[in-house]
Amino acid sequence: MSQRLQLRLKQQLAMAPQLQQAIKLLQLGRLELRDYVQEALDSNPLLEREGEESLDPDSNEIVAESAEDLSTEEWLSSQGLPATQSSSEGSGYILDTLPDQDDESLQNHLLWQINLTSFSATDTAIAEVIVFALDEDGYLADSIEDIQRTLSQDVSVSSDEIMAVLHRIQRMEPVGVACLNAQECIQVQLAALPQDTPARNTAARLARDGLDLLIDGRADELVEKLNSTPEKISLAIELIQSLEPRPGARYDNRRDEYIVPDVYFLQQGNDWRVSLNPDNEPRLQLNSYYIRLLRSEGKKESDYLRGHLQEARWLMNALVLRNRSLMLVSNAIVKHQRLFLEQGKKAMQPLVLREIAAETGLHESTVSRATTRKYTLTPRGIFELKYFFSSHVNTLDGKTVSSVAVKARISDLIAAELQTKPLSDQKLSEQLQLSGIRIARRTVAKYREALGIGSSAERRRSQRRERLRHF
Repeated sequence: MSQRLQLRLKQQLAMAPQLQQAIKLLQLGRLELRDYVQEALDSNPLLEREGEESLDPDSNEIVAESAEDLSTEEWLSSQGLPATQSSSEGSGYILDTLPDQDDESLQNHLLWQINLTSFSATDTAIAEVIVFALDEDGYLADSIEDIQRTLSQDVSVSSDEIMAVLHRIQRMEPVGVACLNAQECIQVQLAALPQDTPARNTAARLARDGLDLLIDGRADELVEKLNSTPEKISLAIELIQSLEPRPGARYDNRRDEYIVPDVYFLQQGNDWRVSLNPDNEPRLQLNSYYIRLLRSEGKKESDYLRGHLQEARWLMNALVLRNRSLMLVSNAIVKHQRLFLEQGKKAMQPLVLREIAAETGLHESTVSRATTRKYTLTPRGIFELKYFFSSHVNTLDGKTVSSVAVKARISDLIAAELQTKPLSDQKLSEQLQLSGIRIARRTVAKYREALGIGSSAERRRSQRRERLRHF
């Protein structure tokens, strides 16, 4: 083997771990990258954050010795950590680790009541699964079979046992929680009222047999259907209107989720500029103390430190490569999607990974890693970088339009439809054809579902439910 070939092979073998690390870092999101870098800082003595002073490690022994003189609670407090708390042995479920929150959630409010109820261990397990199967309105989002499957890993329960616990939860505060729908919720709330409540019995019959007429605004037909009087029907309607068909509404379970951008797309005059978020960039340096030590120690110690030195340099180089790749891809995206940034979704251009790869000289898989779980802040909001890539739909004049732009038009058409006559997928397809977009009904259905919009029948039913909430 020639000397040049041997040198090239050695370089390739040496580069392999660096490339593997660079690839791994590129696919990490912001929080994962932070954790990865922190692990490296904890395990590698030659690595430290920029601006940190390289202290003599012997000084750490003083901290360790002083910690032994403190109680566990005092030491935790000195480190800014919460002191330990004794607790009785629990069921092994979430009740034993309930977070203390200033803004009480529906789940925590129910778990607190369950904890004060004489439930058996099995019933407590069932109750906890039910509580965490509630949606934001307080309705039960999972079926009895789903709850049974969830519990099967820990306990074996019958559907009757689940129903028995469910009925007990429905009568907790807020009454009517964990029902399947608004009708059942109203029925449970009426049943919980004192028996001498005026119009209670009529309201119960109305909720059971005449709620559809009430929702549709046909209250005048209720007198005949329920064989009652206008006065009793009027009182029953007033009673139902005083109830809460959405028992979870007063509890805000939907907390804001904040996404920190990795990169900024900023407009300066007629130009666009890309910059990385400096707060997301781990800034590392080599520990000068250990670098000096490396020059003075014996071979065994030097080999140990050199290994860590090599790993530290690999990580720092991999971070530079990650930032460079992110900048290359981001600049190319801005070049292709300038119209979207200036005009909105309807101006989004068709774009695939292959185009950015060819333009930047990166591999398609590298572009994919650089755009997954990486976010950009633009004047139009925060987007994952992969959002800017989309397939195309043909137009009648032989051109193409982005699927994102088509989805935006579908969304606009549905937003403008008559609530009493929602547009079917076929009608939406015909409307898009009129604007020059060639698209099949099944493709419209696919895009509509991707937008999280129900079918015309589902939208019609949703409007009826909305009228119930506000009548």
